[in-house]
Amino acid sequence: MSQVTTMTEGGIVKQIVRFSIPLILGNLFQQLYNTVDSIIVGNYIGSDALAAVGSTGALINLLLAFCIGASAGAGVVIAQYYGAQDAGRIKVAVHTTIAIACVSGAFMTAFGILFAPILLRVMGTPTEIMVQSVVYLRIYFAGILFSVIYNFAAGILNAVGYSSKSLQFLILAAGSNVVFDILFVVVFRMGVEGVALATDIAQFLSFIFIMRFMTRSKELFRVNWKDVRLDGHMAGKIIKIGLPTGIQNMMISFSNVTVQSSVNSFGATLMAAYAAYVKIDGFNILPLLSFSMAATTFTGQNVGAGKYDRVRKGKWVALALSVGYTLISSTLIILFGRQIIGIFVNDPEVISLGCYILKFFCPFYFLLATMHALAGTIRGTGKTIPPMLIILVALCLFRVAWLKITLPMFGNMKWIFLVYPLSWALGAAMMALYTWKGNWRPYRKEQ
Repeated sequence: MSQVTTMTEGGIVKQIVRFSIPLILGNLFQQLYNTVDSIIVGNYIGSDALAAVGSTGALINLLLAFCIGASAGAGVVIAQYYGAQDAGRIKVAVHTTIAIACVSGAFMTAFGILFAPILLRVMGTPTEIMVQSVVYLRIYFAGILFSVIYNFAAGILNAVGYSSKSLQFLILAAGSNVVFDILFVVVFRMGVEGVALATDIAQFLSFIFIMRFMTRSKELFRVNWKDVRLDGHMAGKIIKIGLPTGIQNMMISFSNVTVQSSVNSFGATLMAAYAAYVKIDGFNILPLLSFSMAATTFTGQNVGAGKYDRVRKGKWVALALSVGYTLISSTLIILFGRQIIGIFVNDPEVISLGCYILKFFCPFYFLLATMHALAGTIRGTGKTIPPMLIILVALCLFRVAWLKITLPMFGNMKWIFLVYPLSWALGAAMMALYTWKGNWRPYRKEQ
């Protein structure tokens, strides 16, 4: 296992940064090819098409987030086994994880294709963009199996500190997505069908790249398709740890569906502006999730190795890195927001609304950073239920209640976007309190 990164020895700051950078770049490249979709749609098809593609994002994330959260459970289990150098259980956990991915991906494909129109109607998608939204969503879900397997496989590599490889595969996929976007939309004029098809091809290629690597590897995470099966005990352990995170992610996505429905009620122009800003938002949120994953992996490996002093220090390092990143990125978005949103669409009204929206997000990302960094550390110990409950209350229940109460009372779009900084503040406060007072540590003394 000489090529794999062990996070139980050496400088903590250097290790977390070295592990996080490929994750951050990988997430940014993933966001990049989603962003390219929006840029090409907004400039070559139109703002209605941009609204149609944007309106499907919350639904896609609702289903995909559950599987990605569940894969985090596999990551914690594998990281702890790796820290303890338990080769036999690593092998069983890896093949059980791939089996879970195959089953989950197949279910999501069927569900998304069959129920796309119903789900979009429930969200209140405007009639004028319904046809394009359904077409995009169905084509997207036709290839989501490959995305699910890729994300589970990347979680395995990240758990053993091999985050640089998944970065390489995402770069290749992002590049192919750009090429096929241009080919299908700009050259062949295929509309939203071409955008969705380009994404499917990119997801398929990322799946091919990562599985080719893992089936040929000599490391303990090597995948042999003949060994892919659900081991009952291991699957139970992975699900026990991963299910709370999966439910948490799904509920957050559900709250975002509620937000999207509220945005939809104000018409296609606001939908297009919100769709454009959400792409920018990803460049802030995804690095925070990367630092959180780094904290989870770092904590998991060191808990497995019994090195609890490193867990304490790693918590503060992840927190400082997350908050520091948001302060820099938020400042840049505030300064250049109009120019950035203008990349997606050339409609002045849409650009102005996008700049209005960013004012509710950018000054407050440090609160989200605090919540995710602390949650990542706690999850690495195997305690996934308390962070889940905190995030559910703050980012789901509070948001839904806020929108249901304030919009009927005031009917102004600002009440939609106020829910984000307020929910982040609530989540950060609750997570900090639990980190300080809660019974999550696998050791008796904090200091």
